[in-house]
Amino acid sequence: MTIGVTEISPRAIQREADRRFKGGYYCCEALISTIKDELKLDVPDEVIAMASGMAVGAGKSGCMCGALNGGILALGMFFGRTEQAGPTDPKSIKCLELTHELHEWFKEHNGKNAICCRVLTREFNMGQGEHKEQCIYYTGLCAWKVAQIISRELGIKNIDEVDEPGERRKIADI
Repeated sequence: MTIGVTEISPRAIQREADRRFKGGYYCCEALISTIKDELKLDVPDEVIAMASGMAVGAGKSGCMCGALNGGILALGMFFGRTEQAGPTDPKSIKCLELTHELHEWFKEHNGKNAICCRVLTREFNMGQGEHKEQCIYYTGLCAWKVAQIISRELGIKNIDEVDEPGERRKIADI
């Protein structure tokens, strides 16, 4: 896979993922499509389709958050493997480490110490108002962190002055 940029703004990627969710994608599709386009990846649009089933906690099951699922898929696209090399394969080990980093970071920073869609959205009506706003927020949050990890790991210049998510409302305010 070829990356067509030498610098990125994780905050701009965060805003674009938000915009794409608002525009009609689910969380995981918004994240994958944003990473694909903003990093100018030479991968087919089918990578976006691959993420479609991960929405609403994987097929509306309410399990793991779709934004986090999209982030994991994006990390796999960069750091995953395509060969059967066993559990000691350095690519596999690295991808699992980065996935774990994203998982733990998201759990700690989403304001609810959870990754389960049902837990994250418990108090909301599915797909409406506050629920959608929260999911848009989580999508941007994961997109920001994925962009930050990619930038750090691949030596792509992060052009944001401060390496933290852009200005956002707190989850409690949503």
